[in-house]
Amino acid sequence: MLKGNVISDTYQPKEVETKLYKFWEEKGYFKPDSNPKKLPYCIVIPPPNVTGSLHMGHALNATLQDILIRWKRMLGYAALWIPGTDHAGIATQNVVERELLKEGLSRYQLGRTVFLQRVWQWKESCGGRIIEQLKRIGASCDWSRLRFTMDEGLSQAVKEVFLRLFEEGLIYRDLRLINWCPRCHTALSDLEVEHEELEGKLYYIKYPFKDDPQQFITVATTRPETMLGDTAVAVNPEDKRYRNFIGKTLILPLMNREIPIIADSVVDMEFGTGAVKVTPCHDFNDAEIAQRHNIGYVCVIDEEGRMTEEAGKYKGLDRYDARKQVIADLEKLGLIEKVEKHKHSVGHCYRCKTVIEPLQTVQWYVKIKPLAEEAVRVVQEGKIRFVPEGWVNNYYAWMRDIKDWCISRQLWWGHRIPVWYCAKCKTEKGIEQGDLIEILFYKPFILNGREIWGGTYNELRKLGITKEDIEQRAKVIKIPKEITHFASRTEPEVCPHCGNREIIQDPDVLDTWFSSALWPFSTLGWPEETEDLKRFYPTNVLVTGFDIIFFWVARMIMMGMKFMKDVPFRDVYIHALVRDSKGQKMSKSKGNVIDPLVMIEKYGADAFRFTLAAFAAQGRDIKFSEERVEGYRHFINKIWNAMKFIMSFAHLRTKEKVILNELKAIKNRWILSKLAEAVEETNKALEAYRFNDAANSVYQFLWHEFCDWYIELSKVVLYAETEDKEETVNCLFYVFENVLKLLHPFMPYVTEEIWLNVLKKESSIMIFSYPTEDSMERDEESIENMEYIMQAISGVRSIRGELNISPSVGLEVFIKPLTEKAQQILIEGYQFIQKLARAKTLKISKDIVRQKGSAISVKKEFEIYIPVKEMIDIGQEKKRLIKELQKTEADIKFLNKKLMNEDFIKNAPKEVVEKDKEKYEELLLKSDKIKENLKVLEELQD
Repeated sequence: MLKGNVISDTYQPKEVETKLYKFWEEKGYFKPDSNPKKLPYCIVIPPPNVTGSLHMGHALNATLQDILIRWKRMLGYAALWIPGTDHAGIATQNVVERELLKEGLSRYQLGRTVFLQRVWQWKESCGGRIIEQLKRIGASCDWSRLRFTMDEGLSQAVKEVFLRLFEEGLIYRDLRLINWCPRCHTALSDLEVEHEELEGKLYYIKYPFKDDPQQFITVATTRPETMLGDTAVAVNPEDKRYRNFIGKTLILPLMNREIPIIADSVVDMEFGTGAVKVTPCHDFNDAEIAQRHNIGYVCVIDEEGRMTEEAGKYKGLDRYDARKQVIADLEKLGLIEKVEKHKHSVGHCYRCKTVIEPLQTVQWYVKIKPLAEEAVRVVQEGKIRFVPEGWVNNYYAWMRDIKDWCISRQLWWGHRIPVWYCAKCKTEKGIEQGDLIEILFYKPFILNGREIWGGTYNELRKLGITKEDIEQRAKVIKIPKEITHFASRTEPEVCPHCGNREIIQDPDVLDTWFSSALWPFSTLGWPEETEDLKRFYPTNVLVTGFDIIFFWVARMIMMGMKFMKDVPFRDVYIHALVRDSKGQKMSKSKGNVIDPLVMIEKYGADAFRFTLAAFAAQGRDIKFSEERVEGYRHFINKIWNAMKFIMSFAHLRTKEKVILNELKAIKNRWILSKLAEAVEETNKALEAYRFNDAANSVYQFLWHEFCDWYIELSKVVLYAETEDKEETVNCLFYVFENVLKLLHPFMPYVTEEIWLNVLKKESSIMIFSYPTEDSMERDEESIENMEYIMQAISGVRSIRGELNISPSVGLEVFIKPLTEKAQQILIEGYQFIQKLARAKTLKISKDIVRQKGSAISVKKEFEIYIPVKEMIDIGQEKKRLIKELQKTEADIKFLNKKLMNEDFIKNAPKEVVEKDKEKYEELLLKSDKIKENLKVLEELQD
């Protein structure tokens, strides 16, 4: 960041980030190299919902992918990161419907065509917000390849996959119990239902015997309104209490319907009374019981969450109002035995949070078992690797218990199912199919003063209502599963069976996850044989959260194997969850949500990115806090200050590359060797997806070894007239430039700003070669030897710090080497030890004898003596240390008592207990150190 030709005092991210990102885009650096000799490396972004905005999960996911793609790009790969967004059927439709509500409109008033136009308008104006936010974080996606799950190419892929599966008999329609959202008016898969523990009530209801109404069986239920649809009461065949009642008949209260007592081993004898009501239309377990025992189905709740005609006098009531009325009526009849508080898991729609309702509806399904077998095999054979590997067990467990996938949704926004029904073909019973298709309108048609709210397809057509009116104004179109249907790749005009033009397309759309399951190959151009598809499929790694292993990851593997005959990716890296600083999950209700954009605005994208990477340890959630981002902002300042120091000697630079074997100075050979270590550690860590280890390796080298040690050592040479001045300057630049490249994937902006605008390189840092172990040299002897000099400096500094001696006070330092090697190296480093230890005098000799009143620091092959008796007030220092020791031991006692309390260990949050344990260990170490220092003072007083 230059102002004119002057380097600014501090790095200002706001002035840099937008400018550099625009530069990268204009230069086309995010596009893969077209050179066919370069190895391909491809990542597809998990497509965020088009309704979404950047949250911490997105930020972590994008940061980790960007680190990988920038790293591989610099390693010489043709690196492609494909961006895109998901149409998010339910979420997007809900957003637009809420907008319409503000205008006093509903989608039914607009009709399907106009409503979809409004959704597309919303998508174009508001739906790309998250893309701009991803750019703010520095995501180096190839935006020229931006995809959307509803764009023309991907829509073609979706249709092709549906039709091929349909033609193979792997897609079918069936009447089954499904999770239904009364708010969104659509089916949901099990995976789209979020379960929440709620405090409810358990109602004990008496069911009288038919042959003796004074006798009864009591059943317990949390949903009394569903009893209106009971078709049996079930008991466990092993339950001695009910053995004699199996096969008898009960009278269903309020409905006066006869229902049998049946025996089924699934019944939990410990729940309630051990006798359970069986409501096959409104409970999944009950549906399975009904199927096993061939008992009837009675549906008493409809798609709106209201009671049906089958519910008798409760018809039309909302399900919760019906519950109150049913309870009141049972109480009047004396059939409520008792009511208890009861915690239970309640399913909610994952989008609108409405309590779901199990309902029997006709839906489209994919036969999943044939696809799942292949998907399990490729993981077992190691063709796909999960990182961390523990997640593979979760994958297997789900795949073993997998059920057919319900892929239809009763929405308008999405990929419409490419299936049509004929209104005139005859059924086996000779009924025209149009008579079976039931239509319900949002508002009535007025014909000859008569309100037409709905009817069968043929009835409505005979009344003169057009196909278009039915299509546009229908609220519900019910098509029984028996009706003959056909699929088509193009818009058909007639029925292929009878030539009739009265055909109607299935009103449902496909589950959003159906299109995203094709993402790794549809984004590359499939079903066309594109060059991208040939070059970049399979992709290399999928970076994703654990919560969509089953929603998305497993389905991509299934579809990849089915349609590409190869895995969609080689590795699946499952990243952690970002929690708050206390380890709690972020939620709006807790008020602990951290906005990534606020962090970027305040501290810059680099500091924010580095925080995420530095704490992204495998298998551990990230405890995120603003203080950590601020800490890495200081790290950037450290880099900037190091750059300013180095640049002040730019006129002395004579070489671009430094060769270790040509270097004479030990400190220069040492820093090149430590750079080689950092390069090796960083590359190995990234290869293994250990992002935190990679980030911390660069951080430790840059902050501690390069800035804290090497630059300080260099100052001794550069501020004096010494012969290795030129060598040191060359070495400073060479190491700094390499560490900038090492750091670039983590901190792209500050590294690029220094590279381009300060160092004045000819092109972006991101297309320079990343440092590798092969390109670095290492001298183990220099590492070992430099350790002597650094230990000597640290030893003197420790004595100064522990005895509270001011840095401005010059010390007399005596070092006694215990070996010839130590003596030789320490003498070689004499000037560094003297300057950096701030020694007034320094003597290094085997003949040195410790003077009385000297502090001592014992190292492996030498000892340091510093006469301090006359330099400190021993009595005053002892008082200070004793006071500090007393406070420390009081804290130890308090924490010890706390940690010995079993109630605290059992009831306190885990992170609180762990934090207290860590603090306890730190206090013990501090106490030992104070005691050591007091012992030194005692010796000095003697």
